[in-house]
Amino acid sequence: MPYSTLSGRSRCRELGINIGRQPSGSHNAITDVPGVLVGHTTLVSGEGPLVVGHGPVRTGVTVILPSHAVGHGEAGHDAFFAGFHVLNGAGEMTGTAWITEAGILHTPIALTNTHSVGVVRDALVAYSIKRAVAAGSAGSLADQWFNPVVGETWDGALSDINGMHVKPEHVAQALDRAHGGRVPEGCVGGGTGMICHGFKGGIGTSSRVVADGWTVGVLVQANHGQRELLRVDGVPVGREIGPEVMPLPGTRTPEGSGSIIDVVATDAPLLPTQCRRLAQRASLGVARTGGLGENGSGDMFLAFSTANEGLHETQDLSVPLTIRMLRNRGLNALFEAVVDATEEAIVNALCMATTTTGVDGRTAHELPLDVLMEVMTRYGRGQNR
Repeated sequence: MPYSTLSGRSRCRELGINIGRQPSGSHNAITDVPGVLVGHTTLVSGEGPLVVGHGPVRTGVTVILPSHAVGHGEAGHDAFFAGFHVLNGAGEMTGTAWITEAGILHTPIALTNTHSVGVVRDALVAYSIKRAVAAGSAGSLADQWFNPVVGETWDGALSDINGMHVKPEHVAQALDRAHGGRVPEGCVGGGTGMICHGFKGGIGTSSRVVADGWTVGVLVQANHGQRELLRVDGVPVGREIGPEVMPLPGTRTPEGSGSIIDVVATDAPLLPTQCRRLAQRASLGVARTGGLGENGSGDMFLAFSTANEGLHETQDLSVPLTIRMLRNRGLNALFEAVVDATEEAIVNALCMATTTTGVDGRTAHELPLDVLMEVMTRYGRGQNR
């Protein structure tokens, strides 16, 4: 079933826009990495003037559950080598101090709006405790600690962000709904109220399979960028589709003040330092689409590997672990995969998002796909490439 069936929108590959030279996975999504699951809770209610606590509401939460393999262990209840990188730090991602220190990711990853980070973090702690109890390890809970990873971008241009509308039950719903395969994109989950390069943005995802068979998957929450700088596969789309063609949202904050969160998953065997190097390369995918990492932007990137098992410190400490890793010279194909998949994930977020009207009647318009394809064709891209 094509991705455009329900929303009338199409992913960039369905439009004939093929970014990069490596093939994508079967779903062209972060879930192409075996065992990785994604779930959303989308909150949309109200219209008209802003009334704090009452709406309008255009927000939500997205969760990513890592696992070492489908059918092996409990998704989101293991430990993974991980690395973290900041392009510009006007934002927040909890749990990253420990990832920087120890290179270990212990919990699911969640994405939401700026003012809901706390409640989402607490809900993930409750989820981890519940899983520990269900697994029969409640007796050791006093010795356990949970440090969830929650990233944010600001949706206050379209949503009542000060109304604290994301609740613990919404996080639980996203976790319960997490699944593999096709990932809904655009105005869903944490991306519901986001704006990207002056168009409606949100959640986007993509994947690549490198020559050695490893898979790299990316999921972004795109809420960044300036219209004039937007490029798609090298084409200056933002200059060609200016405000005279599709109006800007008219927010109180200047363009470029938003943020992007990029989560990279791979089944390639990597050490934490190598994961960090993958996370760094996400910056290049953001740059290719025209992102600058502006002063007011929170651009934060996390990469994890599902390849090495047995990393929990509750294991027998007297038994050394056997760790697998790629040679550093073997990372270039993975670097390329991260850059291309990040670029495509951002474009998918734009292509799948739909026009959204939020607080005070402010409207973020969708990227017009017919105009996009006319521009791409004129530059020798897209279906006639």
